[in-house]
Amino acid sequence: MFRSPFRGYGRLIAALCVAGAYGFGSTADAHVTLETNQAAVGAAYKAVLRVPHGCDGSPTTALRVRIPEGVIDVKPMPKPGWTLNIVRGKYAKTYSLYRAQVGEGVTEIDWTGGNLPDDEYDEFVFMAFLASDLQPGQTIYFPVVQECEKGAHRWIEIPGQGSDLPEPAPGLKLVPKP
Repeated sequence: MFRSPFRGYGRLIAALCVAGAYGFGSTADAHVTLETNQAAVGAAYKAVLRVPHGCDGSPTTALRVRIPEGVIDVKPMPKPGWTLNIVRGKYAKTYSLYRAQVGEGVTEIDWTGGNLPDDEYDEFVFMAFLASDLQPGQTIYFPVVQECEKGAHRWIEIPGQGSDLPEPAPGLKLVPKP
């Protein structure tokens, strides 16, 4: 029976195609992103911040994310080896959350003290609720500061129409609740 010398390479090729679609190996797309970049208003949302690299060869030692207005009931996932700091504050307005009114909550999440080498990948996760009065069709942004042993990346730039920013904030497109 003839066996192709390429047998078993199908999975490798598929994995490389998936990695390419997610921006691995491409410096143009090598920034902190959200795994799921679209979510329904008035529903729970699991945010997964993907960190594909450090700072010019230096390991990542801290990741800070600012929570945008209208993203409420935030609950970060601790990471072994990292210190979790939660900053709380008042919201610009009061939101309805499961028949209750909330006017304050998590406004920033900081994971610090870890060590993510430049050539490794990791994810930082939190759960949240997208307030019902957010507008479908709009995009909200999660500014992120990535600190490294040497240097930092400030993924805080908010894209405008037709702009190509070197350090864009991760964006979440809001869609209507099904």
